[in-house]
Amino acid sequence: MRKAIRHLQAADPVLGAIIARVGAYRIEFRDPGFETLVRSIVYQQLSGRVAQVIFGRLAAAVPEGLLTPESILALRPAKMRKLGLSKQKTAYIRDLARHTRAGTVDFAALSALPDAEVIERLTKVKGVGVWTAHMFLIFALRRTNVLPSGDLGVRMAIQKAYSLAELPKPTDIDLLGQRWHPYCTVAAWYLWRSLE
Repeated sequence: MRKAIRHLQAADPVLGAIIARVGAYRIEFRDPGFETLVRSIVYQQLSGRVAQVIFGRLAAAVPEGLLTPESILALRPAKMRKLGLSKQKTAYIRDLARHTRAGTVDFAALSALPDAEVIERLTKVKGVGVWTAHMFLIFALRRTNVLPSGDLGVRMAIQKAYSLAELPKPTDIDLLGQRWHPYCTVAAWYLWRSLE
């Protein structure tokens, strides 16, 4: 990571100041499997605390707390709704379970694929958009050059750090982020931390 941090500091003084303020890079990774993508779906558009409670209820509702395609499909949709999942998220998680069970989403194969192909495969699942695929690439597949330009936290951090009058558009962030390649993930992590 020293090479990545030196590159970012040299390429972008504003980001360099954030790195100096935040300190060491301490990203936390998750297993690149079914449960991690279920977690991402649960967490979409919710505060972390609320999502954590709902995800905990979902895990507690399946045998041994193991979220697998089979354990999800064994739950009735009405039960999933009582756990706090919306009708949409229930449908999304069940669609992911069906895709995984059928082999159209093969988590073991994803690590060998380029980012664009991972995004293409994951976004075939209802409720899994580019943002969710980006989070999976970053936190599960540990890719170092992913720029989640549509992420609200990244957009807010850039607006604040670069003293912009308005929230930047994803296309603006893609342009700004060109100088961060091939360490966009590291830049995004520091931007998120800058808001804390």
